[in-house]
Amino acid sequence: MSTLERHPRPWPLPPRPWIMAMEWRDLLFAHWPIAPAAMQALLPPGLELDTYDGQAWLGVVPFEMTGVRPRAIPALPWVSRFAELNVRTYVVVDGKPGVWFFSLDAAQPLAVRGARWGFHLPYFDAQMHIERGDGIRYQSQRTHRGAAPATFAASYRPTGPVYHSQPGTLEQWLTDRYCLYATDDRGHVWRGDIHHARWPLQPASAMLSVNTMGDWIGLDLSAPPSLLHFVRYLAVVAWWPERLR
Repeated sequence: MSTLERHPRPWPLPPRPWIMAMEWRDLLFAHWPIAPAAMQALLPPGLELDTYDGQAWLGVVPFEMTGVRPRAIPALPWVSRFAELNVRTYVVVDGKPGVWFFSLDAAQPLAVRGARWGFHLPYFDAQMHIERGDGIRYQSQRTHRGAAPATFAASYRPTGPVYHSQPGTLEQWLTDRYCLYATDDRGHVWRGDIHHARWPLQPASAMLSVNTMGDWIGLDLSAPPSLLHFVRYLAVVAWWPERLR
């Protein structure tokens, strides 16, 4: 944790120990601009939409989780590695910018249930497949009982060297977020801190053959994304979420 502690962040690390460690691999940031009014209407009370130069953004983020484990417990191969696919936007609560997830599909039932219970996050069961070769082939089909259908299939790859985003840029605004927000069944807002080193971004290309991840919230994502970034690897730690007043 010493290396992470030296990495600058917009507010101090929580005073209590982190409780989960994980690694994110072969990640694609695919982003679409969305009208702010349309996005704000999708958010629950208590969350303020965050915008960049007056523009809201929606991200679809496929990747693979590895090394998922509680603090002081080693990773277990049959539960600690699985595919995940997030649909997210960007919000602010009490001056702290973070991520709001519309959905998090995952191919590990235990992780889905644990995150829904412990982190109040909208995780869903899905059948998912990752194939590596000349790039990444990624497929996901939501299978969660009672949930709206959602399908994603894409091929993507990095197209340039690793770089770090510059302060004040859209890339930094989209990626340098050190907390997530969630709501429970009673409408209470929760904040969960995370921490990691600087994002090792790479330019990327992608071909999305199927993408209905926004259909169930009324957002058409059939057009190609406006922004693409690739990340090969990032280690992350997370804290228990705290309920906000």
